[in-house]
Amino acid sequence: MLSLIFTAGCGGKEETKKEQLPKITIGLMPDVDSLPFVIAEENGYFDDEGLKVQIEMFKSAMDRDAAIQSGNLDGAVSDLLAVAFLRSGGFPVKVTSSTDGSYQLIAGKNEKAKEVKDLVSKDVAVSRNTIIEYVTDEFLFKNNLKDDSINKVIIPQIPTRLEMLQNGKLAAATLPEPFASIAVDKGCHLVVSSEAIGVNPGVMIFKEDVLKDKEKSVLAMYKAYNRAIEYLNTAPREEYINVATEKGGFPPAAKEALKLPKYRKADLPKEEDVNSTVKWLNMKSLVNENYTYKDFVSDLIKNEK
Repeated sequence: MLSLIFTAGCGGKEETKKEQLPKITIGLMPDVDSLPFVIAEENGYFDDEGLKVQIEMFKSAMDRDAAIQSGNLDGAVSDLLAVAFLRSGGFPVKVTSSTDGSYQLIAGKNEKAKEVKDLVSKDVAVSRNTIIEYVTDEFLFKNNLKDDSINKVIIPQIPTRLEMLQNGKLAAATLPEPFASIAVDKGCHLVVSSEAIGVNPGVMIFKEDVLKDKEKSVLAMYKAYNRAIEYLNTAPREEYINVATEKGGFPPAAKEALKLPKYRKADLPKEEDVNSTVKWLNMKSLVNENYTYKDFVSDLIKNEK
């Protein structure tokens, strides 16, 4: 786990303002959802808002969620499934915005599948009871297939999943970015993406007490985040790609292969994404609670608009 502390600069009246904004600590993963926060630090946008941010980089969602539970994080780039698991476990967190991650079903270089139905009864790698399996099931459901139509091969580690796909040991795998782009760059091909079916379970979350006690800090963070969004949507690739690989935790291969989404400024998730996620979790008996949109989502940034 890598800890980065970002501090604001000095100067007169601004210094007083900065002292009034409590520091926040957020957890990130090596994915495209997290990149705007890395850019906000690198380009000094947090500084401009008079905000001190401590960023903790994680390689696994399990470690990230453990850090939330232990009180080491105020918030994190996460997903709707994690929100349900945390709330069900007694940790009151809320979604403050959606993020722009991408999850893609990628077929191996020797696999001729062009549609989801072409993968029926074939080996497809996922990680069990995670956002990856949820999105994979949505790919199936949207094509009128059952969740057991494919042979799910459980491979939790994303690099291992990618390696086995590239080595021809799998028909396909569901991968997040930047690993999906790396696979395609190495000769594999896209079957379907989460964007194509309108599924977006990636979110930013904060603990409820943080939203109450550090509201101004969270809002300042989002101002910096939105500036980073504008930058990533307009800047030449060569300006940010080194930051993505060196400070964003992306694998070296992403330097050539990475394809960023069209980022959106911070906004709330769609109600249908929350409802679909909860329905899936209930169907799998992973949580018993029938959570509502209001249970999950804070309207902090909506009220600020």
